[in-house]
Amino acid sequence: MIKNVNDRTIRSLIALDQSASTARVLNLVATHRRLAGDPTLEERPFFENRLLNHGLIIKHRVRPNEREMFSKPLATVTKILVPIDRNDLRYGAHFLMMGQRDFDDAAEQMFGVLLKPGRRDRQVLDLIDELPSLDPFLLKEHLRRNGFEPARGYFAITDADIQRMYEFVRGEVMALVTLSSGADGGGQAASKLVDKLLSNSVDDSFGPLKEGLRLSDKDYQDGVFSWRGFLYYKWVLAELTPQLGRVTGELSGTRPRGPQTTETSRYLPEARERLRAAVGQTIDGVNGMIAVYDKAYQSLTLQGQPTAFRDFLLAAPEMFMGLGEQTGAVQHIVSFWRYRFPLGRPTAISPEELMDIFTDFEDSLLFLSKPASELGRVA
Repeated sequence: MIKNVNDRTIRSLIALDQSASTARVLNLVATHRRLAGDPTLEERPFFENRLLNHGLIIKHRVRPNEREMFSKPLATVTKILVPIDRNDLRYGAHFLMMGQRDFDDAAEQMFGVLLKPGRRDRQVLDLIDELPSLDPFLLKEHLRRNGFEPARGYFAITDADIQRMYEFVRGEVMALVTLSSGADGGGQAASKLVDKLLSNSVDDSFGPLKEGLRLSDKDYQDGVFSWRGFLYYKWVLAELTPQLGRVTGELSGTRPRGPQTTETSRYLPEARERLRAAVGQTIDGVNGMIAVYDKAYQSLTLQGQPTAFRDFLLAAPEMFMGLGEQTGAVQHIVSFWRYRFPLGRPTAISPEELMDIFTDFEDSLLFLSKPASELGRVA
């Protein structure tokens, strides 16, 4: 349980509520505040338990002092935060982490029987835990694919984002349309294919592709869902790239104002170098996995050789997890930094707050254990 243990904890909780990337945080507190009075939130709640339905769900990087809470090593977990007073986050929050040793007992104590294994809310949490990040598009589709459809207001997807993603994916699948139907009518056929690919009905959408690749029903459904995820993250990376260079430059160049402690004066210069290297390494890893997809897709559509794409679809569910974690970490850094330092405004910040931000970024990044060339390698 988090209480008023220190100012850093409270600042972190308030920052999560105000500004964290939707790739990292499902902020149900903010949703109910923003859409107060919207009847659909009551008609189709995210969770049936009211406490849980007014909480925050976070993809959390396990810290060294937390590792003993788990029976097996985990890099990232799903963390549940329930504010003590959702109108004033300075009072802190209660928390649980999925997979911790005493989760079932602690969850029942906090939320009652609605979080017992097999109950509706627990099923939704388990599905959330399966995803590498909380990107609203993928979260919405993953839940809907498994029979759960909370109100749309819970998913912060703007119409403009949906349209940009749609156009991006449309451009991506044009080669597949040309392969299957020839050059004539490509635009209309591409639009139909994108509708199917981004809808929930992938089971019936690509029958010839499924038969040609000789995939089982499960491998096909899992592979196409992960293919959709790859396209989504490829779009996210394309949206992030113009901002990333500027943000990483500001990370290196921003200097705090005011007197520094021994701790901040030692930590900040070292953290700048670690973050710069880690962001670059993470982007290399993301690009490496996307390159595996690009090569397989080109082999299918440009060379007429389906074997590599079949291998990609079989490997994609496992690769998709790493891709989502790494893309989400970079997305969080860019979105939070730009929230804290809007373009055109002075970057005034104290040494202690800058240390808090750098610590959060380091906790969020997943450091790669393999070179980018080996990530997501398809046999």
